Amino acid sequence: MQKNDQLVLAYNFVQFTDKNIFLTGKAGTGKTTFLHNLKKDSLKRMVIVAPTGVAAINAGGVTIHSFFQLPFGPFIAQELDGSKREGNNAQRNRKFNRDKINVIQSLDLLVIDEISMVRADLLDGIDEVLRRYKNHSKPFGGVQLLMIGDLHQLSPVIKEDDWKLLKDYYPNLYFFSSKALQKAQPVCIELKHIYRQSDTHFIDLLNRVRQNQIDAQVLQHLNQRYIPDFNPSDEEGYITLTSHNNTAQQINEIRLSGIKASTQRFTAVIHKEFPEYNYPTVVNLDLKVGAQVMFVKNDPSREKQFYNGKIGKVTKIENDIIFVKCPGEFWEIEVTPAEWENIKYELNAETKEVEEKVAGTFIQYPLKLAWAITIHKSQGLTFEKAIIDASSSFAHGQVYVALSRCKSFEGMVLRSPLALNSIKTDGTVFAFSQKADENAPGEKQLLQSKFEFQRSLLFELFDFTLIKSRFFYCNRLVEENDHILAASVKNELTGIKETAEKNVYTVADTFNRELHRLLGSSEMPEENHELQDRLKKASVYFADKVEAIYSTSVKIVVETDNKTVRKSITDALDNLKKETFIKLSGLKLCASGFKTMSYLKNKANAELDYSNVLVKEEMAPKPKTPRGVAHHELYVSLKHWRDDLAIQNNVPVYLVLPSKVLTQLVQELPSNNAGLEKIKGIGKQKVRQFGKEILEIIADYCEKNSIKQEAVQLTVK
Repeated sequence: MQKNDQLVLAYNFVQFTDKNIFLTGKAGTGKTTFLHNLKKDSLKRMVIVAPTGVAAINAGGVTIHSFFQLPFGPFIAQELDGSKREGNNAQRNRKFNRDKINVIQSLDLLVIDEISMVRADLLDGIDEVLRRYKNHSKPFGGVQLLMIGDLHQLSPVIKEDDWKLLKDYYPNLYFFSSKALQKAQPVCIELKHIYRQSDTHFIDLLNRVRQNQIDAQVLQHLNQRYIPDFNPSDEEGYITLTSHNNTAQQINEIRLSGIKASTQRFTAVIHKEFPEYNYPTVVNLDLKVGAQVMFVKNDPSREKQFYNGKIGKVTKIENDIIFVKCPGEFWEIEVTPAEWENIKYELNAETKEVEEKVAGTFIQYPLKLAWAITIHKSQGLTFEKAIIDASSSFAHGQVYVALSRCKSFEGMVLRSPLALNSIKTDGTVFAFSQKADENAPGEKQLLQSKFEFQRSLLFELFDFTLIKSRFFYCNRLVEENDHILAASVKNELTGIKETAEKNVYTVADTFNRELHRLLGSSEMPEENHELQDRLKKASVYFADKVEAIYSTSVKIVVETDNKTVRKSITDALDNLKKETFIKLSGLKLCASGFKTMSYLKNKANAELDYSNVLVKEEMAPKPKTPRGVAHHELYVSLKHWRDDLAIQNNVPVYLVLPSKVLTQLVQELPSNNAGLEKIKGIGKQKVRQFGKEILEIIADYCEKNSIKQEAVQLTVK
C-alpha cells in the first residue's frame, strides 16, 4: 500500500460500515491527524473520549469517566458477576439526565483515543451503559467504536488490590480482553508510514524495540547514544525525559532557581466549569528570563510558529508578552495567553446533531518549564533533542515511548546505558499485534463490510419482531389485570393484534424471503435498481399498515385505581408506540429509496422525535373518561363523588368503587337497586351503603339530559 492508502481505508471503514475499528501505528504515523480530520469531515454523529483529562483535551473530547459516569475503581460487568457488588450497583443506578440519554441514543460513532491506557473492565463498563440506553441486544448498544492508540506505548495502570478483584474475570487488563469487544470482532488497521522520523536506520531500531526483537547488536546500536556526564548548554535546547514525576519536577526547580533573574508568576484564568483533573497545564506558571520552556499547544494562528512539544528559551517578558527564542531560529516568538475549552456534548433539538458545547475555558500562556518532563506526559510529542533517563522505567512500553519522541538518532542522548530488562515489551501485546497484522483488512473486506452493513439495515427495516414483542408484553399485562380495566383497553389491543398478524407479520415473512433473494446479488444494495424498486413499494405498503397500528395505540387510555398496574401498562404501551413510531419513520423515508446515511440519520432523529411526542403527551390535558364511554359528564360526577367519599373515610378509592365499576354504571344507567346489583363489583352491602346516592346522581344526569333510563337499559341488554 502507498503511504496514504491505509488512511483512506480507515476512513472508509469508519464512514461506510458499522465495523468496530482499532486504528494503530507506530509513533509519528499520523493517528492524531487522522482523528482531527475525521472530526471535521465525518457525517456520523460522534463523541470523542479518552482515559485522562489531558488526553481528552488534546483530542478535543471528554474523559471516559465523566461521559459514561463510571467509577474510577474496578468495574465488574453484570454478566460477569452474578452477585452484583454493592459499589457497582450504586454506580449503575446513577441516573443519566435526559440530555445525556438523548446524545447516547443518537450516537453513531464513539471514538476512544489513547486506547492503550484503557482497561478491559472500563471498556465493558462503556458497553453496559450503551446497551442500557441504545440497544441492549448488541455489543456497545450497536454504536460503532473507533479505538485509536498504540499498544506498544503506555499501558493500563491498576493498583494491586484492584487487580485482585478483576483477575478472576480477565487474563490481562489490555482493552482487547474486554468481553464486549471480543463479541464485537473489531478490525485492526495499522498506519505504517512514519512522518516523525526520516532516518531509516533509527526507524529500524525503533521497530526492533517495538516488536520485541532486541538482541545484543540492537542494544549496542542504541547505547552508542550513551554519553557519560553529558551536560549541554541551554542554547542547545535539550529536554530530559524521565520515568518519575518528582524527578522531572526536581530538575526543573533546580534549574530555575539557578537563574539569577527575578521570578514572574502567571496565573491561569478559569471560567465556568473546568475540573482540575482536566487542566492542560499549570495554574501558576513561574518563569524567569533565561528559563527553558516547552510549548504545550499548537499555534492556532496562520503563522504556525510553534507546536506542542517545541523547546525554546525565554529571552524577555514585556507588557504581558513572553518572548521565546527556539534553537536554530533567528526570530523570537511573541507568546500571549492561549485558551483551552472544556467540551460537553449535547443534542441540538432542531438539527438533531450531536454538538460540542463549551462548558468552561482555561486561559494560560501555552508554556511550561522544560528542562525535564515525564515520559508519560511526553506521549504524542516530538523533540528535536532529548536526554532519556529511563533507568528506572517501570511500565511496559516506557522506553519505546521515550525513544520514539526523538526526531532523529543524533538528537537522542541516553543518561545511562539501556539494559535488556529495562526495554520491556509485553509478550501479550506482541502476540495480539502479530495476529492483528496477519488479519489486516483490505479493499475486499471493506466492500464486504459495506455490503453487510447495508444488508443488515434493510433486514432491520422489515423486521417487526420487536414491535411484536412489545405488543405481546402489553397484551399479557392487560389480560392479567382485565378485572380492573375498562373493556375498551382489551378490545383495542385485540384490534391491533388482528391487524398486525394479517397485514404486517405474515406479509413481512413473505417479503423477507424475497429480500434474501434480491440481496443474493453481489451488487451493493444502494446501487441495485431491482432491489430499490421493490423496497419502495414494500415501504409504502408497510408504512400504511404500521401507521394504522400506531394511530390505534396512541388512543388507548389506561384508567385504573391501581397505580402500579396503570404505570406498568402505560410504560409498556409507550415502548410499543416508540418502536412503531421509529419503524414508521424509516418506512416513510425508504418509500423514496434506501440510502445508508439517510436511513441512519432518520432512525436517530425518530428516537428523539418520539421523546418530544412523549413530552407533549405528558403536558397535554389527560382524558377524564375512558374511551368508549358515552356519558362523560356523568362519569366525572360519579368519580368526584367516589373520590371525595374515599378522602372523608381515609381509604383508597377502589375500596369505595373501582374505576371499572364507574364505567359500567355509566354504560348501564341503572334506575333501581336491582339494576345496581346486576353490575359486577356492587354487592348488596354496597347497595345499602351507597345505592341511594349513586341512583340520585344518575337520575339527575338523565333528567338534565332528557335520557330515559329504562330505554337505555333495554338497548344495552
